[in-house]
Amino acid sequence: MTAAQIEYIVAVDTYRSFARAAEKCFISQPAMSFQIQKVEKELGVKLFDRSKQPVMPTEIGKEIIVQARRALQEHHRISEIVEGKRGVIQGELRLGVIPTLAPYLLPIFLLSFLKQYPHIKLTVAELTTVQIITQLRSELLDCGILATPLAEGNLTEHPLFYEPFVAYTSPSSPLFNKTIIRPDDMDIHETWLLSEGHCMRSQVINLCKEKRQYLDYAEFEYQTGSMETLIKIVEMGKGVTILPELATLDFSAKQKKLIRRFRQPEPVREISLVTHRNFLKQRLVEALKETVLKSVPKAMWSKTKKAVVKITSGSE
Repeated sequence: MTAAQIEYIVAVDTYRSFARAAEKCFISQPAMSFQIQKVEKELGVKLFDRSKQPVMPTEIGKEIIVQARRALQEHHRISEIVEGKRGVIQGELRLGVIPTLAPYLLPIFLLSFLKQYPHIKLTVAELTTVQIITQLRSELLDCGILATPLAEGNLTEHPLFYEPFVAYTSPSSPLFNKTIIRPDDMDIHETWLLSEGHCMRSQVINLCKEKRQYLDYAEFEYQTGSMETLIKIVEMGKGVTILPELATLDFSAKQKKLIRRFRQPEPVREISLVTHRNFLKQRLVEALKETVLKSVPKAMWSKTKKAVVKITSGSE
């Protein structure tokens, strides 16, 4: 069995499609099918049940694929060792970023990262937390930048920074007349929230008072996945919303007058770089971590005098 054949087996298991796996491995589908059939003939067992859609591994195939993944990881480790000795940081890095972070973090670090590491092929996808976790498990992603802690046993979290939450308040809100606010000052009934499917929604609900009542009653609820929409609603003179601080860095002087910070310990979200526990591209991860940290305000590096807001289980 060759290294290429091992890669093909893992690819079919990952994508559950011979066509998709062949595309990712840059060979034709007939060539991939032939190589896997060759392995099956050599081993005397069927690795995949081709009668099912999507393609599924057989019971013995599952056991063999576990070993194939380990073998492929060790094969990649050899390249990592050689590249480390040469002092060259290169390779492919597939990154997922949550929607409440991507529009604000990517613009401040991406160009710097690509300029500093021209030999890294970076692919970025904006995905929900659940999608990132799923794709990390199936090795469709190498790493993700998202809010933590996740309590996922097969993933490793590398905390990057602690981003404060701030209130963005319309002049009609009682909070507008305060200079510093407390979480207890927040009224969930006047707070505009992101729609279900965003982990930041659960964090905001956990931050606000009267969260239990909100689950049963709300006079009016607007479902949106866009923080920009929530900002516009507040600016029209209605209610309050909670924003992560990076979203406010480019605000105008007029917009900044609507921001109210929380009393210490400030509520924050922990932002981490998350990888599968068997992830091997450690040099790439360190390069990414270093660039991201240099891009965010230094005040976010430490969690001193800050309180990490929990993510409710089941939120995305």
